[in-house]
Amino acid sequence: MSTFATLGLIEPLCLTLASLGYETPTPVQVGAIPGVLAGRDVLAAAQTGTGKTAAFVLPLVQRLHNSGASTPSNAVRVLVLVPTRELAEQVCASCRDYGAALNVESFAAYGGVSINPQMMRLRRGVDVLVATPGRLLDLHRRNAVTFQHVEALVFDEADRMLDLGFSEEISHILSALPAKPQMLLFSATFSETILALAARLLDKPVQVEASPPNRAAQLVEQWLVPCDKKKKPALFVHLLKAHAWSQVLVFVKTRQGADELASLLQEQAIAAEAIHGDRTQASRLAALASFKRGEVQILVATDVAARGLDIELLPQVVNFDLPHVAEDYVHRIGRTGRAGASGVAISLVCADEVGQLAAIETLIGQTLRREEVPGFEAEHRVPQTAPGGQVVKKPKKPKSKKEQRKALLMQAMPGKASAAPAPAKPGNGRRSRGKV
Repeated sequence: MSTFATLGLIEPLCLTLASLGYETPTPVQVGAIPGVLAGRDVLAAAQTGTGKTAAFVLPLVQRLHNSGASTPSNAVRVLVLVPTRELAEQVCASCRDYGAALNVESFAAYGGVSINPQMMRLRRGVDVLVATPGRLLDLHRRNAVTFQHVEALVFDEADRMLDLGFSEEISHILSALPAKPQMLLFSATFSETILALAARLLDKPVQVEASPPNRAAQLVEQWLVPCDKKKKPALFVHLLKAHAWSQVLVFVKTRQGADELASLLQEQAIAAEAIHGDRTQASRLAALASFKRGEVQILVATDVAARGLDIELLPQVVNFDLPHVAEDYVHRIGRTGRAGASGVAISLVCADEVGQLAAIETLIGQTLRREEVPGFEAEHRVPQTAPGGQVVKKPKKPKSKKEQRKALLMQAMPGKASAAPAPAKPGNGRRSRGKV
């Protein structure tokens, strides 16, 4: 059985990991760490919560430490690109935790906050910079950060970055690099676009597939409740109380929907907060911190929070609305069932979401179990989906007895059943004025 030491990590890192409660490396860490230490490019697919952040941070901070070089002013040696502010903070925190004994400096830079403090901090140089693509380019254009000393470039959640439209920014960043650094591509899911990107950027990469691609976490129990859209708020409150949920992360489709649901819960004396792109970074971090401390029972989030939230022992995730992109379902439910713990993911599904449901079920390779809740049955039927996610068309209603008799009569009349329509009489094209 592999240990962190047998993977090649030095003693100070192994002691730090032991103090953090890490006993044995996860499959993605076993597959990736030796390759990163050897300076190889890496292409890794791993489910959220399987330790992929440690899989690239640990070997990279060790390489920085072993080189003994100092980072010049306004320079960076390891660059980690992430799609969201939350993920930037999470990865940066991991860098600080893992590199504490090695004196490796880490910093996170992202939009939504003032750029001036970030520019001031970068003057001293940063060993590991975790950044969102847009803010990184802003800093580079202002000469606050240079790329001449970049040794490694990490794409974390690369598929999400492309989904959010960062492809142009990524191209600008790549063109600004003076030389090709070591490149690591990590994500829970890989589309054909990502694989094409990897083929273009990576040089004979070590390939790691710690779990089947695009599969939902196996330790998460998944089911759905068919319901009407207008009944969803009341249904959620009913489920919350009926199951006595202690904490729930709820995903909604829009920022307005997040605020409305949080307000509705607060009116019923339920401790709830909303986080989305319209809220300041400070308020989002404060809401998340309150949720982690247990002061907030319900955290309502848009997909801005689907990746980058690391919450220990989160028991439930509820999809109040299904996501537009099927892959986001995998990341949403990956917030529970982490680090070997079990979890539950419930989706409230209305009739006009059946297309999204079919896409999700096709992606994860299973048909979700349905459970009707008495008193909340859907008036607008949610069509059944077959294995593989196909929508099963609703069967036609049987004909009434009167219609059946008429059909039999028509068949019995000679020449009526198969007679072709009589050709139209020539005329001036005007309709006759017969009775209607």
